[in-house]
Amino acid sequence: MKKILSTNYSETGFNIATLLLRISFGILLFLEHGVPKLTRFSELQYSFFDPFHFGHKWALLLVLFAEIIAALLFTLGLFTRLAAFVLVAELAVVVFMFHKGQPIGQSEMGIIYLAVFFSIMLVGPGKFSVDAMSGK
Repeated sequence: MKKILSTNYSETGFNIATLLLRISFGILLFLEHGVPKLTRFSELQYSFFDPFHFGHKWALLLVLFAEIIAALLFTLGLFTRLAAFVLVAELAVVVFMFHKGQPIGQSEMGIIYLAVFFSIMLVGPGKFSVDAMSGK
């Protein structure tokens, strides 16, 4: 009970927390958003949200890069801050442009993902990551 009420910082707890956040949010983004977009690529390439007028197909390819490649790198803890930056940029577009003017419930998951990826970008991947094991 004493440990639960303590305000002391636990390095082990921090490292376990960053590992759990990286694995859970990275895999969820990959499986629930990246893979479905990849399997529906031929149908989405003509109508995908294109906020910067690159073209629907290029916007979809950029999102696939974020939600597949960056999400997997984030999960492994490899180039974590760079991967998190890519994911933060993508989710900022989702939250502040795609869901602009919609009720907060429509962008709630995007805000949660954005908060987690931004937090890990700031604090780093933790000890239990490929980055830490390789000395980065």
